Amino acid sequence: MLERINVLVVGGGGREHALAWKINQSLLCGDLFIAPGNAGTAKIGKNIDIPVMDFPALAAFAKEHNAFTVVGPDDPLAAGIVDYFHEQGLFILGPTKKAAQIESSKVLSKQLMDVAKIPTAAYSTFSEYDEALMHVVGDLSDIPLVIKASGLALGKGSYICHTLEEKRAALKAIMVERVHGDAGNQVVIEELLEGSEISAHALVAGADIFPFPFVQDHKHALDGNRGPMTGGMGTVGPIDLDQGSTCAIIARAVRGMESVHAPFSGLLFPGLMLTTDGPKVLEFNARFGDPETQVLMRLMMGDFLALLVATATGNLDKVDAFIYPGYAANIVMCSGGYPDKYEKGYPIEGVSEAEKIPGVVVFHAGTAMKDGQLVTNGGRVLGVSAVGDTLQDAIDTAYAAVDCIHFNGKYFRRDIGQYIPV
Repeated sequence: MLERINVLVVGGGGREHALAWKINQSLLCGDLFIAPGNAGTAKIGKNIDIPVMDFPALAAFAKEHNAFTVVGPDDPLAAGIVDYFHEQGLFILGPTKKAAQIESSKVLSKQLMDVAKIPTAAYSTFSEYDEALMHVVGDLSDIPLVIKASGLALGKGSYICHTLEEKRAALKAIMVERVHGDAGNQVVIEELLEGSEISAHALVAGADIFPFPFVQDHKHALDGNRGPMTGGMGTVGPIDLDQGSTCAIIARAVRGMESVHAPFSGLLFPGLMLTTDGPKVLEFNARFGDPETQVLMRLMMGDFLALLVATATGNLDKVDAFIYPGYAANIVMCSGGYPDKYEKGYPIEGVSEAEKIPGVVVFHAGTAMKDGQLVTNGGRVLGVSAVGDTLQDAIDTAYAAVDCIHFNGKYFRRDIGQYIPV
């Protein structure tokens, strides 16, 4: 008889709904818990009212239910949830706090790329505002730059700057006004790379790597890749490009981390810019992306939970996994005002109608139930996903489903999938 595994998914966004949705399809899956979850995860498992940063409560729950824990967000990984669970003798997937610094400190990540000879943008790092300002005011005043908060900033700590005024404003926001909190203790100032941006995900267990298909996120809030940076407005995939160079980049990163006694286990996700000089790493992430995961889970075939368990136990080479032969798209529906100030609590209508369309699955992100009514509860509210035989089929189906859904102030991009690299 097949021995089932209880699973605790930590997080409450669209990524976690997608992970839970796919895990729930596994023959290995026993009881499925999501902490804290959202209105969508409540339909496929049991939501547990524990915050993602309450490690003692999460560990106690995992121990009580003998659960394998899968961590979605970056903050608990950066704060050492994996170390804490290991100390308690608990089974968890993800990198240690030291290994998660490949994402939580862009300064350390850049230094690792230097050591491991991973192609990336030329850069400088600063801890003092005056020194950073002097750097951009000098010979770099007329050169396009990217200015990044070194720490975790919910995907919003990166500023593309073409003018001196924009550079001053970015440095002031990060280092003086502290709009990203302690994430702005240091900044990375780097050259602006030109090309197409893609996301590369891979499960890593020692020297073994399972690469997922390339997907493309759309980070700007408005059509035409305009407006402020967000956590992601929509994703499409797979992007048909050779994965050889990317697997080599990931392998170098893994070896580099081992050399500094921070072996990586879990999901490693480099964001890549496809330049005329080949792919260059914009940044590394130490967990599944959001909204990339929503597309990856639609493309994933086979037993996803078995793949995760094999990663956590160092047996990744012993598990087969398959990818859907078609395409997937995920359109993010947001609250008016996101990524800045927005209101919550507006009724959401039409989700059930959208999911009646063949090929559509709606992943919840910022949702909640109030008096029996589904309501908005975040900036990114829903991820409307669809699969199709062609990419355009998937995109068209996803947008048809989006048009079924209504809530006050809703907005979304109408050009997701129109910037595919060739």
